[in-house]
Amino acid sequence: MTSGPVSVRNVSWAVVRDGSDNRHIYRRNVDFFLKDGKITEITPAGARPTGPGENSIDGTNMLALPGLINIHSHPSTEAAYRGVREDHGVPEQQMTGLMERLQAFRVPDDGRQPAAVLSYSEMLRAGTTMVCDVTVPFDGWLETMAQSGMRFYAAPTFASARWGMSSPQTVTWKWDEARGLAEFEKAKRVMDDAETHNSRRLDAMVFPGQIDTVTPELFAAGRKHADDAGRGFSTHICQSVVEVREMIRRHNMTPIQWAAAQGLMKSDTVLAHCILLDDHPQIRWHTSKDLDLIAESGASVAHCPQPFARYGLAMDHIGRYRARGVNVGLGTDCAPHNIIEEMRLAIVAGRLMSEDIRSLDTAGAFEAATFAGAKALGRDDLGALAPGMAADIVLVDLGHPLMQPARDPLRSFVFHAADRAVRTVLVDGEVVLADGEPVHLDPKAAIGKLAEAQARMIRDTPKIDYAQRPGDEISPLSLPIH
Repeated sequence: MTSGPVSVRNVSWAVVRDGSDNRHIYRRNVDFFLKDGKITEITPAGARPTGPGENSIDGTNMLALPGLINIHSHPSTEAAYRGVREDHGVPEQQMTGLMERLQAFRVPDDGRQPAAVLSYSEMLRAGTTMVCDVTVPFDGWLETMAQSGMRFYAAPTFASARWGMSSPQTVTWKWDEARGLAEFEKAKRVMDDAETHNSRRLDAMVFPGQIDTVTPELFAAGRKHADDAGRGFSTHICQSVVEVREMIRRHNMTPIQWAAAQGLMKSDTVLAHCILLDDHPQIRWHTSKDLDLIAESGASVAHCPQPFARYGLAMDHIGRYRARGVNVGLGTDCAPHNIIEEMRLAIVAGRLMSEDIRSLDTAGAFEAATFAGAKALGRDDLGALAPGMAADIVLVDLGHPLMQPARDPLRSFVFHAADRAVRTVLVDGEVVLADGEPVHLDPKAAIGKLAEAQARMIRDTPKIDYAQRPGDEISPLSLPIH
């Protein structure tokens, strides 16, 4: 473990755990003491004299927060879609652009590492210290994660089918079961490598790609592997109307009902997105039991509001899930990988869908990005600032104009300043973001590589798109060039 500061002194405001309860409270004017990557003590500021030569961080005029937890993201691909996906959707597919985009735009392999560097840098700047990274493995993936200094769950995906299209209104599933099995075997090797990595900050999660692209047999094998290896289990589910209708066509039940019948949902399961339940306004299936099935299973939901809001789709609603006892954590899914923005949008979307300001408040959103994310990953050492917890600490500049006046600094952070006020991030007591910049990553060097890879992706779109359309036709610029 890299040596780091042994204390953070004179912190003006701190969000700390209330005793042993899973509840955050404010404390004013405190010192944090750190040892071996843990918080050992939180005392009133100045209660213990500063020792000679003490390696300390000055927390004056700072807000200290626990590191934020992102339980679902695609860092190595989604940065390449910046400028491509924001306005893209297919009306014939109930506005989702997911299937069309993935069959038409393929990020070149050499663009994925620079995309990861840019995404990880963005995550750090937004105070993220733990990330579930969902991707098809690429050379250097684990090393790039480790280099960032953050904690990761590597979630190498595998699937039995890929989406295709034959017309705007018709999605197809291209099945290759042998390929899916081979990807599963590779995923197991990558997960082993992550868990034995010498950085000691990498873990692994079993991730069959999507509920509609994996055979029942491969799902069963993945679930059994998670049980046998003691690894978490996750999949994309209830993320598009197309998917829900296809699962009903195949099985005469919703994706959640099918997953429950297959024994996929357990307390270590993270359901990625999980928006389109049987009683959602865009589904209106004849049952109303999906939410109960999730709650009864103990599974968690990874809520990523931003990409779906772009399509005009939202969870109905986060307050209802939480009231039913469902553990809801937050993820970014796509760029921007800014978990603070996801907190704010989760609040706003929940209130819009429920027509009730009580659906989710600032404290609830912050719980989702901390305690709930830790619970989803089975980590009782993360998500809070307290003695014995990991020294994953975020320092936010209270002097930033968007944090002022600092009557309620958490509200100022979530609704106003966001990443602009994040100054320092520690993981395991090591500084990994200093003065707002990543310590171990070089995002500037990655920019040109990613831009060139994106240009090739758009140039090559006609080679793989079902209608051989140019990339600029599928996703035209927001304004014409004259």
